[in-house]
Amino acid sequence: MTTSSDDTRTRILAAARELFAERGYAATSLSDIAAAVGLTKTAVAYHFHPKDRLALELLSPVAGDMLALLDAPYASRAAFVEALVEFAVRYRSVIRLFMEDLAADDATTTPGSERDQIATFRDTIYAKLVGDDPGPEIRLKSWALLGALQWGAVKTADLPEEQVRDVLLEIAKAF
Repeated sequence: MTTSSDDTRTRILAAARELFAERGYAATSLSDIAAAVGLTKTAVAYHFHPKDRLALELLSPVAGDMLALLDAPYASRAAFVEALVEFAVRYRSVIRLFMEDLAADDATTTPGSERDQIATFRDTIYAKLVGDDPGPEIRLKSWALLGALQWGAVKTADLPEEQVRDVLLEIAKAF
């Protein structure tokens, strides 16, 4: 039985999504992904080299929803927070890429790179949360909320989506 190139790419992407969510982007090598799908590292690199191409392809399908989240007018901060929770839960298999791994070291990020775009997305969310001229308390609460959403979404991939959404919304109301 022959495996098509599209099927191989799909399997590689599925393994990468799972491993990135479990271990993080930086801690997952092309060799790890290859082992998960029963291929050689060279075969994975043929489809996705450099590794950033894997991340970009995983993030591409959510780009429209990212823009919609950021561009939509919200009646209140609470309405935006609810939309943000929905987004984080819906895309929890790749949310770690958004908020942690690809934007982890802002100081070494090249302008225009995937990491820079992810950092911009994160910073735009933060700006929408804090509003104009935020005080120290709202700044701290906003970063804490982003952390709660990030880890709450990433570390609960084994739980039903409804349960994760309900608990994260409850937590978000405390902020």
